[in-house]
Amino acid sequence: MSSPELDVRYVANLARIDLSDAEIAQFQSQLCRVLEYVEQLNQVDVSQVEPTAHANDITNVFRIDEPKPGLEKVAALQNAPRQANGLVMVTKVVE
Repeated sequence: MSSPELDVRYVANLARIDLSDAEIAQFQSQLCRVLEYVEQLNQVDVSQVEPTAHANDITNVFRIDEPKPGLEKVAALQNAPRQANGLVMVTKVVE
C-alpha cells in the first residue's frame, strides 16, 4: 500500500484528533512503514499452518462459582443519588 492511499488527516478527523502538519507528516510515514511490514507478512506462506483462535492453548479458564458476601443494603444505597422503597432510582434510558 502506498502513502497516497493513506489519508491521515481524514482518519484524525474521524477520531476527533487535531493534528499539526508536522504530526500528520510524521504519522503518514509511520503508518506507511507499518503497512509495508503488513505487506511482508501477507507474503508469508501459511497454507500449512492450522488456524487458531488463540496463540496459546486455553483449557478450562473458568473458576468455581462461589458466593461471596456483598454490600449491605444500607451501604449500597448510601451513594445512590435517588432511592425509593429501598431501591436505587435511575433515569429512564429507553423510549
